[in-house]
Amino acid sequence: MELPDVIAQCLSLPGAEETQPFGPEALVYKVCGKMFAVTSPDDFPASINLKCDPQRAIELRDEYIGIKPGWHMNKKHWNTVMLDGTVPPSLIRDLVKHSYQLVVDALPKKARESLKK
Repeated sequence: MELPDVIAQCLSLPGAEETQPFGPEALVYKVCGKMFAVTSPDDFPASINLKCDPQRAIELRDEYIGIKPGWHMNKKHWNTVMLDGTVPPSLIRDLVKHSYQLVVDALPKKARESLKK
């Protein structure tokens, strides 16, 4: 899976937006102002940081060589997913959705409701 495909998926999610709060070297994807994905478009090989349930994060790191503790992130709650072919595209898509959903689930009810419109 290529980085532009992952970015397109991030932006297709309800309420998602691309921001650059750390400068142009980091693209940050947020929903209702809360981060669910981060990537550096100039990195090679490409990768993306995604939020993850802590227990699942450990299991994924054990199973896939291309999933590591989140680079420059809280390693308990974030994974870096390599986009180098070592992680199946279907899993990457699932992990993007999982990251987004973790953030949405933690939003106040009013914010969650606004995403359904």
